[in-house]
Amino acid sequence: MKLCRYGRPGHEKPGLIDHNGDLRDLSREVSDVAHEVLSAKSLDILSKLDQMALPKVEGPVRYGPCVGGIGKFMCIGLNYSDHAAETGAAIPEHPILFMKANSAVVGPNDDVVMPRGSTHTDWEVELGVVIGETAKYVSEADALDHVAGYCVVNDVSERHFQTKLTGQWTKGKSCDTFGPTGPWLVTKDEVGDVQDLAMHLDVNGERMQTGSTSTMIFTVAQIVSHLSQMFTLHPGDVISTGTPPGVGMGIKPEPRYLKAGDVMELEIEKLGRQRQTVRADG
Repeated sequence: MKLCRYGRPGHEKPGLIDHNGDLRDLSREVSDVAHEVLSAKSLDILSKLDQMALPKVEGPVRYGPCVGGIGKFMCIGLNYSDHAAETGAAIPEHPILFMKANSAVVGPNDDVVMPRGSTHTDWEVELGVVIGETAKYVSEADALDHVAGYCVVNDVSERHFQTKLTGQWTKGKSCDTFGPTGPWLVTKDEVGDVQDLAMHLDVNGERMQTGSTSTMIFTVAQIVSHLSQMFTLHPGDVISTGTPPGVGMGIKPEPRYLKAGDVMELEIEKLGRQRQTVRADG
């Protein structure tokens, strides 16, 4: 299934993309695509609905973040071998974890707003993992049983804030609008092998990132298992799993960063497409 949320910011309704690619309203079935709705039991019930009997949503709509009420927004750094190489970083021994503030989360096609003083705003197409079942001390073999599905995330980053303002990476990752998420939460059965998905990102029509989840250093199962050893993962938590090469920071001989008016377009195989226009904060 492809589950989504649509409507005005803060007033999104639950939806489903049917077999023909049309949007169907799920409001009569669930209150939101969030929390207990993401459990295996609830997803199984939704999968048995007659999709064509659900109300069809006509006309253009805004897609919101595909998960409502996100609990923790966790991010894994330097998780692609080819991206680590372009930054000159050593391959990490364990998954590098940082957090992105939930207030950064926006819809997949909402504007990305550069904060005041930003000169080093960068792009990062990433695979998002949505937790569906509570996970604590889970093994790698069982880890994917706790995953509801996957989505596209743009881990937008302000590199100066991230590396020069003293402290953790979170400062450069958590600016408002720096977490476009969606358009859909695609359930595991529809994705298949999550470690073999093509991905790319364009800026103003120029291909900047091309990669595949096959070059991830730590797999989704390894990441979920590792994190669950230290704290409980809850339904609705999201893990953004790292980016392939081609970020602005890694461009030689001079890095390239976003400016007002730029357009980012990014896509992950089977998971959908995002498009954001960049603007400066007033």
